Amino acid sequence: QVRLVESGGGTARPGGSLTLSCVASGGANRVTAMGWFRQALGKKREFVAVRMRGSVGHYGDSVAGRFTVSREEDTIYLHMNNLKVEDTAVYYCVADPIFSLAYYSQQDRYESWGQGTQVTVSS
Repeated sequence: QVRLVESGGGTARPGGSLTLSCVASGGANRVTAMGWFRQALGKKREFVAVRMRGSVGHYGDSVAGRFTVSREEDTIYLHMNNLKVEDTAVYYCVADPIFSLAYYSQQDRYESWGQGTQVTVSS
């Protein structure tokens, strides 16, 4: 059973930067795709980014050009730049044994989920 543990959440100012980390354990063969979703209070869960092992990142429209994902084995990082107030949310690490170019932005395509880490952007 895969365990995903996020870290690095906190508070940042608009225009600032923050980096999140997620470490996977217990299922190396089930984390081919690793990525991030987020959910603000009272809103639906939203796709943020995903990266298949050995490949490039894919990003949601709301964060493209500002956020970047990188991977080192079973660890994924979310580098958030030029943060906006609307980026405030709980960020969840996700993983799955396969990657789908057609469905990677759908939350039901991910087998494993972390508990989430809070990111707050305010002045």
